[in-house]
Amino acid sequence: MKKKSTFNFQLSTFHFQLLLIGLLLATSCKSAPAPPPADFRLTGIRIGAQGEAKNYADVSPQDTIELTFSEKVATGSIAENIVLKQEDATIPITVNHDHNPTLRIPLAGLQMYTRYELTVNTGLKSETGAAIFTGKVFTITTGMDLSDKFERISDEALLDLVQRQTFRYFWDFGHPVSGMARERTTSGNTVTSGGTGFGIMAMLAAAERGFVSRADALSRIQKIVTFLDEKCTKYHGAYPHWLNGETGATIAFGTNDNGGDLVETAFLIQGLLAARQYFHDAAAAETALRNDITRLWENVEWDWYQKGGENVLYWHWSADKGWAMNMKITGWNECLIAYVLAASSPSHAISKAVYEEGWARNGAFANGKSYYGHTLPLGPEYGGPLFFTHYSFLGLDPRRLADRYANYWEQNTRHSLINYRYCVENPKGYTGYSADCWGLTASDIPNGYTASSPTNDRGVIAPTAALSSMPYTPEESMRALRFFYYKLGDQLWSEYGFYDALNLSAGWFDNQHIAIDQGPIIVMIENHRSGLLWNLFMADPEIQAGLVKLGFSVQ
Repeated sequence: MKKKSTFNFQLSTFHFQLLLIGLLLATSCKSAPAPPPADFRLTGIRIGAQGEAKNYADVSPQDTIELTFSEKVATGSIAENIVLKQEDATIPITVNHDHNPTLRIPLAGLQMYTRYELTVNTGLKSETGAAIFTGKVFTITTGMDLSDKFERISDEALLDLVQRQTFRYFWDFGHPVSGMARERTTSGNTVTSGGTGFGIMAMLAAAERGFVSRADALSRIQKIVTFLDEKCTKYHGAYPHWLNGETGATIAFGTNDNGGDLVETAFLIQGLLAARQYFHDAAAAETALRNDITRLWENVEWDWYQKGGENVLYWHWSADKGWAMNMKITGWNECLIAYVLAASSPSHAISKAVYEEGWARNGAFANGKSYYGHTLPLGPEYGGPLFFTHYSFLGLDPRRLADRYANYWEQNTRHSLINYRYCVENPKGYTGYSADCWGLTASDIPNGYTASSPTNDRGVIAPTAALSSMPYTPEESMRALRFFYYKLGDQLWSEYGFYDALNLSAGWFDNQHIAIDQGPIIVMIENHRSGLLWNLFMADPEIQAGLVKLGFSVQ
């Protein structure tokens, strides 16, 4: 019995061993399960020169994003899972996967100074089917694309280019019937009297520079003068702000502003008197132009605009609204030229008392405060918008002008430097304000128009502000010109020169040109270069006599 028991045990052990071997053999015949997928991760990110960060600042809008993953990405999962947004708007992107597992995303077309978010979603997969280990969100704030947009040329060649191209606004885009300056790019038949005066002065500079012939400039100005003489309604010799360039009919500037505008008329006459001096030859065509200009000049009843004899000039008068606008022309602002012309008139002159009590307010327009180390003789806080230093001084030469209230070269130079220093200091922290990008004046703003200044700063820079200040701040203005042209030129430069304004904080560039901003660019650059318009206007004997009458010392 004992031997049988041992035998049975040994047999059972043998059977167990056979069973175990069978199980092992059966298992070895089946395919081994796939190992768990490896972690699929984003292992690196670079944007331009910056890398391995969560937040990327001052990114060039022309940079490329490079995303590197731990293994090749399934390209079909890219479109929905690598997303660029600006606020809630998805920005279309192109993802180059030629170097997979590194994906490259060019940023061409992004706005400057704008915040974006780049998201890598958890739905992104590898070619082996693994889902990304974790999603990622990166903040990208663009800065300036500092590459040159145009070939570098000499500063003199650049000044020539800016004057020539800006001049085309008045020449190529001038109204075909009247020859006058359209108010702005989209104005159609609406032309402007003051902007036309600036445009006439621009034509003189263009003729002198050879952009057009002297004969062609004479012909165009004669066309304008004939239209003003024969077609346009005049209000005691003054012209309205806006006219229909085809018919000469008045276009109301406002509800009660549908008549004579003495300030716009002054800007027009300033240009016409400069043209009268320029075309001084005895030839019949030049003589005829001079005679026609003289007639328009002598027809302006400056003294009528004293509103019945007050010692102040009024801005507006209308045949049906009368003096409803009731706006006195008082300083300090852009209107000095109106008083100089009114005092110089050979037919309807005002007295010195009108200048003293009306314009100067017996000295109440004085300032005397210091801003950024510059004492400002006249005007509002920080000087106001820069067109105060431009419009009257397209013809009036501030280098040679002083009275008991101010030296006008000092006034305009200090005003310009205060405006410049304010933009460099940039107390409101607007994007882009700098020694390269400065200048606050009247211009378009997003969805509107305003007279920008340090006390009314809306984040908008107008190229006319710095460029028309070229005589006062030559180095600072030239630096701004280089920046506007070379760095912003692809968005700011057009067939008629620079667009009116920009706001880098909002990523906004205007698409308009405005006559009263384009004209001073050409004229004041020319005054900086040659003094042409200053010399012409100041040589007029009637202007000389009027300035002396008002108490100016004219050197």
